[in-house]
Amino acid sequence: QTISQPYIVARMTEALLSQGYPDKVLEVGTGCGYQTAVLAQLVGEVYSVERIKYLSEKARKRLNFFVLDNVQCHYSDGNWGWVEHAPYQGIIVTAAPNHVPEALLEQLMIGGCLVIPVGTPNQQKLLKIIRTRTYYKQHTLDDVNFVPLREGLS
Repeated sequence: QTISQPYIVARMTEALLSQGYPDKVLEVGTGCGYQTAVLAQLVGEVYSVERIKYLSEKARKRLNFFVLDNVQCHYSDGNWGWVEHAPYQGIIVTAAPNHVPEALLEQLMIGGCLVIPVGTPNQQKLLKIIRTRTYYKQHTLDDVNFVPLREGLS
């Protein structure tokens, strides 16, 4: 897999924190754990899912080494989110689906913020979505280029 440029990690984190500092965040796409470690320093709890078993295990060991006690990692399909710990005040997705997964919208609490790249390769937009009581307010932040958000486990 790839690791996001530090600028993109910072941009996504800034967008997520624009609504305040959430107590509970879901990260979809643990990867090496870089974004996870950044979030762990800024929010109460981070729940991170990764669909590639090898990456999930390596990231878990790396995050434990750095004694990030407010992080829980889970080997699962990120399209499903992590319903057992929902709702989340923030959700950050580090791979790009063609459309926003419904499960992630449902797991976002009212007033919560979802930061997600969406689109096909070479035509992706970074979106910030705020859930209100009656709808989802969407803002386009930047043109981006992420790996696709794939379904299933690997």
